[in-house]
Amino acid sequence: MSGVDTRHIARDSLFLLATVRIAGDSAEHRVKVRNLSAGGMMAEGDVRVERGTRLAVDLRNVGWVEGAVAWVQDKRFGIAFTQEIDARAVRAPVAQGDSPAPPFRRPALGTSEPGTIDFSRLRKL
Repeated sequence: MSGVDTRHIARDSLFLLATVRIAGDSAEHRVKVRNLSAGGMMAEGDVRVERGTRLAVDLRNVGWVEGAVAWVQDKRFGIAFTQEIDARAVRAPVAQGDSPAPPFRRPALGTSEPGTIDFSRLRKL
């Protein structure tokens, strides 16, 4: 950990969930990601950590990223990553495979054949 002040680095406020593993503990904790930059993030959750605690965080579209707790205030804490990440990738929608799910279409009420409606089954208003 360096003592360099990095609060001037651009960060984006956002709200998404991530998973945190504290070094030496196999338990996983869900946290809210409050803001994110290439070098770190602010997390919020019921996780007991202290400044300097080593951990890893699973960020969507990026995977597990190692870091250390830089500060703690109530249920919020800052994580300084050991290596920079592509923060834009985390904000991007979850990548889908080559064959995305077809759009959901609700069938028309009372249809026995496509394109026909049995009006006797509809409720009168």
